[in-house]
Amino acid sequence: MDLRRLSSFLAVVEEGHFGRAATRLFLSPAAVTGHVQQLERDLGTQLLHRSPVSPTTAGERLAGHARTLLAAANAAVDDVMEVARGREDGRPLRVGVMGHGSAEVTPAAVNAFRRARPETPVKLVQLNFTEHSSALNEDRVDVAFVRPVPDDDRIAVDVLTTERRIVGVSAASPLADAAATGVYLADVLDLPFLRLPRHTPQPFTDYLYFAGPRGGEAPRRSPDCALTPQDILTSVASGRGAGSGLESFARYYPWPGAVYVPVLDAPWAHSVLATRAGDGDPEVRIFRALTVALARDPGPFTAR
Repeated sequence: MDLRRLSSFLAVVEEGHFGRAATRLFLSPAAVTGHVQQLERDLGTQLLHRSPVSPTTAGERLAGHARTLLAAANAAVDDVMEVARGREDGRPLRVGVMGHGSAEVTPAAVNAFRRARPETPVKLVQLNFTEHSSALNEDRVDVAFVRPVPDDDRIAVDVLTTERRIVGVSAASPLADAAATGVYLADVLDLPFLRLPRHTPQPFTDYLYFAGPRGGEAPRRSPDCALTPQDILTSVASGRGAGSGLESFARYYPWPGAVYVPVLDAPWAHSVLATRAGDGDPEVRIFRALTVALARDPGPFTAR
């Protein structure tokens, strides 16, 4: 997908006007119009109403993806330029965090590392569900707090938390009344779990949908697609879908209209610190050692 066309489309959505979008992008109105028309031809659907200018249902969906794609492209350019400038000395330790990471362990580990290595900058990188292992393999982060355990020989993992599973449902769902007592796998496998992009790693897909020996292949009937916890919760609260997570998710994402229900017989799941197998970077080794020690006994590392 051509990023220039996406940029033009998103500018029109945000400005509500082709001319203003063209001015913002330093393009001619004809060029912006052509970009949008080509996108509509490529996707086989109308993306914008013309009078007045506003996104169609398909256009609203594309606008969300466009923001993510353009942000990722800008981040990629920044990362490559940083390397091209030869900033090996003083290069930050890039810490990837998926969602809330490993609950309270994640911020405690970052702070412990900052105290232990004040001369090393730390850069936090938010990871979406498709970056379960790719962010490490593509050298976009140095360490990553993810879940569940990646199935990849190139990645080493340290288990940090082991937690009960929960489902997130709308407050209007019949299951919401079981928030205090819990439900069973048989009660949740037919929920309309949100869809994931096709390139999402299989371990994460299986995790979200409770696939496995005691689960099954959930029907994934929600009309919405999710890349982040916020995507899930927005759809859950509006009654358009359901999601799943670790029990600590409820502490970090209280959300109006969403209710968290324990799944009593689902296998407990891990959150992990993932690193590249055999990574000899001393900063990575120090961060890993501090994090593992902190997960086992937080006291000495969280004290000021």
